[in-house]
Formats: sequence, structure tokens, C-alpha cells
Amino acid sequence: MDGCIPSKPVQEEQIVSADRLIKRLEANRRKIKNFVGNGTITIKTSEIDAKSNFQVQIKRPDTVKVAFYGPFGIDLASALITQQNFQFYDVINNRLYRGKLKSGVMNDILKIDISFEELLDLLTGSVNLTDKLRREPDKYETDSDQYNLTYYDSSASTASIYSIRRDDLGITGYKLNSFKGKKLVNADYSKFRKYEDTPVPFLIDVNELTNNQKIKIQYRSVDVNNEIGNLKLDIPNDAKIIDW
Repeated sequence: MDGCIPSKPVQEEQIVSADRLIKRLEANRRKIKNFVGNGTITIKTSEIDAKSNFQVQIKRPDTVKVAFYGPFGIDLASALITQQNFQFYDVINNRLYRGKLKSGVMNDILKIDISFEELLDLLTGSVNLTDKLRREPDKYETDSDQYNLTYYDSSASTASIYSIRRDDLGITGYKLNSFKGKKLVNADYSKFRKYEDTPVPFLIDVNELTNNQKIKIQYRSVDVNNEIGNLKLDIPNDAKIIDW
């Protein structure tokens, strides 16, 4: 009789294959086209230890605008960065720095060593899994709360480990370790809210141990995929312009 056949456990039915999981995670990342966030950013490196209120506006795939504020909402600086060019306005000294986006510029203007694509993912709390779409993980583990994916890179002697919440597929952690067990990168994502079925973290904590670089972002508000006007900097006519 049908009534005597044990049903398949619900937990087992909900387990997603590794291939399907990666595709869904990458699809979620790519859903975020326009992004506006307000909160605080803390940067700690060998050269700087600073915290600031900030607003970020992103129009994928090629434009980021960031404004930094001091106490009482005082403007400190703002930056407009594209894949090719940058503008950085130092409000205090009324100076506009501009030029091509080349190696080292991001570290000069934002005080973090990061590429343009990495900046987009950092600010939106995303993890880029494009290079994993056609590759099975070397380890795929799951429990009642999360999935864990591990990928080995024999050429670099490193292991990349991703932790994903099972209930909404929010990526809660990324770790990069050497084969000898040395920790190279540790990133944690938490306090998620859903936008168009895509989980977005309001707390982003990235620690790059190899270059002593820590970035922590705490968002108070986030707006996803609503229309953003033309992104530009408001520069006074008397600002001194410095071409890099």
C-alpha cells in the first residue's frame, strides 16, 4: 500500500547539487545592477586606521561613486571611479585629483589595495564565483544550516572555502588558506536582508592577512535596483585640479 512507503526526508529533498548551487549564487550576484548604501566604513592597514560615515552609489558594470562624511555630516571627500578613469575630490583642501585608473590608484584614493571589480563586490557584499561555474568543488559538505564548498588551487597551493546559508543562500563566509594551513583571507557577511529574493548583507568584514588590510562595512540602509541618475561629482569652480 502507498501509505506504507516511507516518504523522502524533507531535509534531503532540499539539498541543492553543487553545480546548481553555484549557478544560483552567481545569478544572485548578477541581479544587483544598481545599489545605494549608507553606513560606516572602517579601514585598517599598515598606513591608516580610520572610520567614516559614507554613502556608496553603484551602477553596474562600470561606475562607483563614494562620499565620505565627518561628524555632523560634514563633507570630507568624494570619489567617482569607473573601469577606465577616476576623480577624487578632497573637500577640505578643495583639490580634485583625476586620471586613468591604473595600478596603485585605488590604494592612493581609497587607502585599500583592491581592483575595480573587487571594489564592486566588496561594497555590495558579494562573492564572485564566475570562475567556479564550470568546475565541481573538491569538497561539498552540508548540514542542517549551511553548505560548505571547498576549491583547491594546486598552482597557488591554496584552498578557497565558501559557507552558504541553506535557507536563503546568503554567503556568510569566504576563507582563503594555504595548503600548509596559513590563513590568507577571512571574510564574514551577516545581518542579511532580501531584495528581489537576493540576500544582501548589512555587515561586511574582510580581513586580508597577507597585506595587513582590514575593511569593515556596516550599512544602515540599502536600496537595490532602483533607478539612479547620472553619477557625477559636484566640484566648485575654484577647485585646484591635479592630473595624475
